[in-house]
Amino acid sequence: MTLHRLAPLGATLAFILATPALAQDDGGRVDWTGPYVGGSFGYNWQKRDGGEHLRFDTDGDGNFDNVVTTATGANAFSPGTCGGSPRGVTPAAGCNDDKDAIGWMGHVGYDMQFGNIVAGVVAEAGDAYVGDSVTEFSTTPASYTMTRRIGWNGNLRARLGWTTDSGIMPYITGGLAYAKVKNSFFTSNTANSFTQTDRNEDGWGWTMGGGVEAKVAQNFSIGARYLWTRYNVGDYRVNVGQGTAPATNPFIITPSGTTDISRGDKFDTQSVMATASFRF
Repeated sequence: MTLHRLAPLGATLAFILATPALAQDDGGRVDWTGPYVGGSFGYNWQKRDGGEHLRFDTDGDGNFDNVVTTATGANAFSPGTCGGSPRGVTPAAGCNDDKDAIGWMGHVGYDMQFGNIVAGVVAEAGDAYVGDSVTEFSTTPASYTMTRRIGWNGNLRARLGWTTDSGIMPYITGGLAYAKVKNSFFTSNTANSFTQTDRNEDGWGWTMGGGVEAKVAQNFSIGARYLWTRYNVGDYRVNVGQGTAPATNPFIITPSGTTDISRGDKFDTQSVMATASFRF
């Protein structure tokens, strides 16, 4: 995790620690019980997926476990792959990194306090703006790139924390996650035809992480949190037809007479966000 990704978390933690404890008229502990609404703003990123490859189904059995070969039996995609968008038609040209970006979310939740233990549930929805590409290079030479982007996303999480009497609460959290995933395809191959299926996918998965929150007024709290999220996707695919390519084209000289292209079925993202909540 690089320093610029930790900056929103670090700045918020520093502010929390520098904020005086919430004054108590009765000398008792701060009470977290009740509903709240608010929002968060921060940074989203994803792991570098240099080991990911495009996958091929050449026999039409629905399993993407085949190798596309030339008429001589050689691997048509032997040049290799990269975890990003291509700068040219060969690996030597390099690839652009995936897109990491700022993000925002709105949330609504409810907490119950039991002594110094605080348990609750929170629902969030917002946008992450991240983009994840993978490119395969063929011997033609040509490049083939699949890109997926998160539209809006949300989660439903449980939280479990421990609060000081003055109202500083570290916590762990986890639950269900959802994202609307938008897929696209680009290739420098202008001979074959390419038909996309399920460009917009429902990415269901789970999320987990932790954070710290502090009550800075009777009805207001601020905090910072980290989440690691995995979305399960995999419906998107591209069917390659003959187009204007010759009958000896590697995509066509297959058991099924065509080739389907897919990619990995896991989409992992991470985020650090500063949070603010109004508590009723």
